[in-house]
Amino acid sequence: MNARRSGDSLSGVDEQIIQIETEIRDTSYNKATQLHIGRLKAKLARLKEQRETKGSHKGTGYAPKKSGDATCVLVGYPSVGKSTLLNVLTNAKSPVGTYDFTTLKVIPGSMVHKGARIQVLDIPGLIGGAAAGKGRGREVISVVRSADLILILVDVFSEYQIDVIKKELNDAGIRLNQSPPNVVIKKKSRGGVLIKRTPNAPKIDDATIIAILHDFKIHNADVLLKEDVTVDQLVDALIPGRRFVPAITVVNKIDQLSNPVGFGDVHISAEHNINVDCLKDLIFEKLGFIRVFLKPQGKAADTENPLILRHNSTVGEVCNLMHKQISRKFRYAHVWGPSARHAGQRVGLDHRLLDKDTVTLVASRR
Repeated sequence: MNARRSGDSLSGVDEQIIQIETEIRDTSYNKATQLHIGRLKAKLARLKEQRETKGSHKGTGYAPKKSGDATCVLVGYPSVGKSTLLNVLTNAKSPVGTYDFTTLKVIPGSMVHKGARIQVLDIPGLIGGAAAGKGRGREVISVVRSADLILILVDVFSEYQIDVIKKELNDAGIRLNQSPPNVVIKKKSRGGVLIKRTPNAPKIDDATIIAILHDFKIHNADVLLKEDVTVDQLVDALIPGRRFVPAITVVNKIDQLSNPVGFGDVHISAEHNINVDCLKDLIFEKLGFIRVFLKPQGKAADTENPLILRHNSTVGEVCNLMHKQISRKFRYAHVWGPSARHAGQRVGLDHRLLDKDTVTLVASRR
């Protein structure tokens, strides 16, 4: 009578994860404990990766096919207004209700802003325990992992949800608003672990680095630290499945609060279309987009249909986007706009473009 159903108990991996997280939390971090905590974090990362791999739903077709210039995913608890926001941003018709879990599948929409076509996905509400599979969490997170930008949506009364969502995404190997650690690890067949550092990379001692590598079954490798990384960042460098995704925290329903909101990146009311244009601008900026206008020789520039590129894109990437043969026949380009030293500057394939540049490509006729 007292026997538990199999689904009611934690798995062995989950129990180990909880034990290690508790030990890390209860251990003061200092020089004396750095190595021990480093090994614990390495083991914790491997266990979470094991849990994620075991519970993955590859091939289920849960996520729609990516389209447009980028994909943005709305992430939040049930009933914070994701469906309403999707319908305001795009032409989608996501069901809207005042009860939890209105959205039971992924609903795509398409937002056009400043010439960019951005796919926006409304997914089921993400809740605490999602990374471990609660509430279809793994299916939902698999969609989030494919995003180019994450919108964390909360309402004005639910600030606490931000930390819960960030923890779930972090547990699933998704790093928000971070760059991949600048660490190079080259495995070799013998010679042990050789560590080299640049002058600004002193944070982890050699013994901790070697212990972490050994925990990943790496006993012979050349390690180059190009920046001041933490233990967590070193572990991230050892796990190929990590995703580094920009994110915006959006606070919804500001019409229901008379006082200013003291958290989040942008404050909106999806229902009353307040500050939605500001959010669109921030999405465009966070995705790192620039607009480049093409000007055929002897004709006016096409300002209605810009090419959408990323920051630091070059003239060569414009050629590749149009047709690869243009790169082979390329002679030079003329550029007008912010990146040009003077109007119509003659440049080569390596010239880096800026937002609202105009480009004329000149190619050989042969």
